[in-house]
Amino acid sequence: MKILFIGDIVGQPGVDLVVAQVQALRDRYGADAVVANGENMNLSGPHPPTGFGMLPAQIEALLGAGVDVITSGNHAWDGPECAEALMHPRVLRPLNAPDRWYGRGVISIPVAGQTVTVVNVADESAIPEVSPAYAAFAALDLPAGPVIVDYHGDLVGRKFGFAFAVDGKASAVLGTHTHEPTVQAHRLPQGTGFVAEVGMTGPLGGVLGSEPGYFAALARGHDQADLPSAGLADGPVVLGAVLLDLDDAGSAREIRRIGVEHDYAMTI
Repeated sequence: MKILFIGDIVGQPGVDLVVAQVQALRDRYGADAVVANGENMNLSGPHPPTGFGMLPAQIEALLGAGVDVITSGNHAWDGPECAEALMHPRVLRPLNAPDRWYGRGVISIPVAGQTVTVVNVADESAIPEVSPAYAAFAALDLPAGPVIVDYHGDLVGRKFGFAFAVDGKASAVLGTHTHEPTVQAHRLPQGTGFVAEVGMTGPLGGVLGSEPGYFAALARGHDQADLPSAGLADGPVVLGAVLLDLDDAGSAREIRRIGVEHDYAMTI
């Protein structure tokens, strides 16, 4: 089984790229399912509460184009229509967020004659209020079949620790949130595939898909309250994505990082 995972989609340009390319990517790589992190789809400026999150129209566009499940992270609850967005049955937010927050953190869907489960977790570097990610995962009653985990957090060491903790229980642990892709792919001793950061799907030329002036001013010591909001960067739009090739037991055979115009394989 092959599963395409698309990293943090940033702004409408990122949405447009996925909508335009996802079916061609499915066909080219033989992907049986597509999972995409969409928490930054609404990024356009100003900053929260209206500048991040996911709009229902964007969700429908992605699902209509060929995405099967949309994951998210700390910005899931931002935006003017977050409640409606998070109530969509194919949209996830981190499982270990407080129960009173909108949304769900796990979904199982039929794929190629099997049941694929997607789990979304985060750590406190992304969402201070979350409970421990491993405990939330371990408490799940997972059906038989591949399990794909979107781990949303800043700290690479935490992502590694979680991946080793669920080694053999999850088919893959794929890091999101930092937007800058890590090159190395790993096959852990019990067969779990791991990439610390998938990377963003959005515009280059700035900081995490946003124009750089806001972040440079913060680095110079300016008061955040005095700064104008950051809009989208104006560079070329890139695809951050990973293709998983799973064996019949749900273990990762290969992780291939792919782009719209280039790809390179990391066999594990």
